[in-house]
Amino acid sequence: MGLRVFRRVRIAPGFTMNISKHGPSFSAGVRGAHITIGSTGIRRTVGIPGTGVFYTSHTGYHSGVHSAPHFAHNAHSTQQNKGCSYGGCLASLGCLVFIILLVMFIIAICIQAPSK
Repeated sequence: MGLRVFRRVRIAPGFTMNISKHGPSFSAGVRGAHITIGSTGIRRTVGIPGTGVFYTSHTGYHSGVHSAPHFAHNAHSTQQNKGCSYGGCLASLGCLVFIILLVMFIIAICIQAPSK
């Protein structure tokens, strides 16, 4: 039996940060429709609340050996391991942008709050 690690942190209404062994991901949306951006790609989910009926589409980042044709694996294997993968870099950039926006949001709330 494998060990699973998952934690969901609510950041603001409609925004959550999901932490798992595959890395962080961010979800935004309302009940019945949301979008999740993570290290494996972008997942869009639309459903009918309370029924268990939903539709999910996934757009991957197509990096690494799994997306390359089998015959091209040996020709590009030395170049695939250099640097970070496109998906990992994009997820890290997304995390950084999200944290910056969150800090700006908190600062804006603190400025608008009346001082006693």
